[in-house]
Amino acid sequence: MSDSATIAAAASLAPPPPDLLAGASLFLDFDGTLVEIAPRPDAVAVDARLRRLMAALTTRLAGRIAIVSGRGAEEIDALFGGAGFPIGGSHGAELFGVEGAVEPERPIALDAVLERLNRFAADRPGVLVEAKPLGAGLHFRGAPQAESACRALAEQLAEASGLTLQEGKMVFELRAPGDKGRAIAALMAMPPFAGSRPLFLGDDLTDEPGFAAAARLGGAGVLVGALRATSATYRLPDVAAVLRWLDAAAGGAE
Repeated sequence: MSDSATIAAAASLAPPPPDLLAGASLFLDFDGTLVEIAPRPDAVAVDARLRRLMAALTTRLAGRIAIVSGRGAEEIDALFGGAGFPIGGSHGAELFGVEGAVEPERPIALDAVLERLNRFAADRPGVLVEAKPLGAGLHFRGAPQAESACRALAEQLAEASGLTLQEGKMVFELRAPGDKGRAIAALMAMPPFAGSRPLFLGDDLTDEPGFAAAARLGGAGVLVGALRATSATYRLPDVAAVLRWLDAAAGGAE
């Protein structure tokens, strides 16, 4: 299917039905899905409502819930004050909070990449470098005019370092190999997820492997946000709609 055909199909994506979580495992992206994307990654906070909601969903699903995020797993855990659920961090390269947890080694090239990115950003107000456990993000949300220069540098550094280049929403990330779809598949082979049907909610291009994996495993993806070419089956328009749908699915956590 061409991109234009896929986008046309996405235009008719319905919201997920309220009973979709029955017997399912729930996998959630974080930024842009559970919380609004902030001007700076460190400006994001988890409020009491979201903590209550995640606790209610954990109970409702008998523990079959995980966050799969581009952020580091320990950062997600800290944001929730001790998550109490599994986390696929660093685009799925890390598995945290499960038996047989996976914590890959930090790429040797990362220090040199961060040093080069920081020198680049120092001369460009609004460009922000985000250091991650297994990667580095070059954000240009505060300087949209710098996109071309950021892209060129990221491509150059990816080729020189061997790190994976990942494009996201107004960010280029250089990181260790990781795949949200593989993380979901790995978690689905473990208790308590095994034998259930995966549902993955996400907003970014980095979430597409997760949508595809959920579909392969008999479940579905839910695209959050604007229409685009996608492997998702359903769509919700924004973070507020996600929280409302999850709250209803959890039986009214508030």
